[in-house]
Amino acid sequence: KSILVLAIPYTPISKENSNLQIASYALGDDYHDVLPQKLKAIVEFIEEQLDEKIPNRYYTDSGPILERELAQRAGLGWIGKNSMLINPKAGSTFFLAEILLGIELEPDESFSTDHCGTCNRCITACPTHCILPNRTLDSNRCISYLTIEHKTEISEELRNQIGNWIFGCDVCQQVCPWNRFSQPADSAFETKIPLPVLSGDLLLDPEAFNQRFKKSPIKRTKRRGYARNIAIAIGNNKNKKDIPLLEQALQDDESLIQTHAKWALEKINNE
Repeated sequence: KSILVLAIPYTPISKENSNLQIASYALGDDYHDVLPQKLKAIVEFIEEQLDEKIPNRYYTDSGPILERELAQRAGLGWIGKNSMLINPKAGSTFFLAEILLGIELEPDESFSTDHCGTCNRCITACPTHCILPNRTLDSNRCISYLTIEHKTEISEELRNQIGNWIFGCDVCQQVCPWNRFSQPADSAFETKIPLPVLSGDLLLDPEAFNQRFKKSPIKRTKRRGYARNIAIAIGNNKNKKDIPLLEQALQDDESLIQTHAKWALEKINNE
């Protein structure tokens, strides 16, 4: 009958360029683990106020729901040219979550104004040119998709364009002027993983990887994807000091890591 749509801020986007970069949303705990507890608490509060059990279900990037469209209809913001939901007082650095309730609630007014105007900064800045004119993305070229969801080899063309992003990408949010209004992160999403990430992470064994990223979204890539991404970034950074790491990675049990380490070595040696 009703859907509550919520926005929960994560670590604001940094414009500092480190050797190995991780998307800001992934610096804290995994939202898939944290937000359901918060959503459950909200449901329990509503039930307590009404003194009755309410049919409910909640999602956070975990079900077949068009989150950004629902958020716009709920008045939380507009969908920007980079396909992110943008709030005029909070930018786009927040997670979305939904609670489906079996009770009638008074609806909020839909957000109808598009504040992107003639600005095309995100489209121009995208390293892989994956942002299309109609507010959609070519996900097969998106660095976030490539470094997180793509499980196999990354094409050489795209390896060169990924730069030094090893998990996700913030470029289209870094350049968005609305993110000067980003809100402080919810405590669960403040930076938890050790920074800066060092090239030596290329050689993390499975146990060390699982221990370090036990509560982090980064565990989604598994060690093989994480090491693949680091190998690409090392190749693009072209620092000869990293050559011994790449040579060791050539002996890795995972052929995916070997392939990208070999590419990175050749790229550095051809400089």
